[in-house]
Amino acid sequence: MKVFYIFQIKKELVSLYKETPSILFNILRSIYYLDKEEVDYGYHLFKQIIVPFSKNELDRKIFLKYHQDIPYTKQKNIHIFNNLYKDEVSRLQINHFYMKLEVDQNFSSFYSYLLEEFDNLFVCSFKHIDFFFLEKKN
Repeated sequence: MKVFYIFQIKKELVSLYKETPSILFNILRSIYYLDKEEVDYGYHLFKQIIVPFSKNELDRKIFLKYHQDIPYTKQKNIHIFNNLYKDEVSRLQINHFYMKLEVDQNFSSFYSYLLEEFDNLFVCSFKHIDFFFLEKKN
């Protein structure tokens, strides 16, 4: 199972790193792996890069959008898509500074909703060294 972290990047930084997302990934990865003694430094750097989410509002919006869909459930703070027809199991947990998405494959039904709601989303897996800007396909 892959774990992706989804961040909303500040607009001015997106234009800076759109062509070189590996630099943005390396910055976020270095913050992720900081020692406990350097947490304050990492927190301040992190706040300069990302735009926080409105956790409760987003949680409620996702639930209202999908609560009547058969493959969707919510357990505590985790939104789950278990769609056997698409061979998909996705778990989305929303936090104030990031979203954590666990998937069995690279696709998730949550991506389409997130694209409707947000611009400048950066998705990365620190363990698998995978990263991309979430964009609409033409």
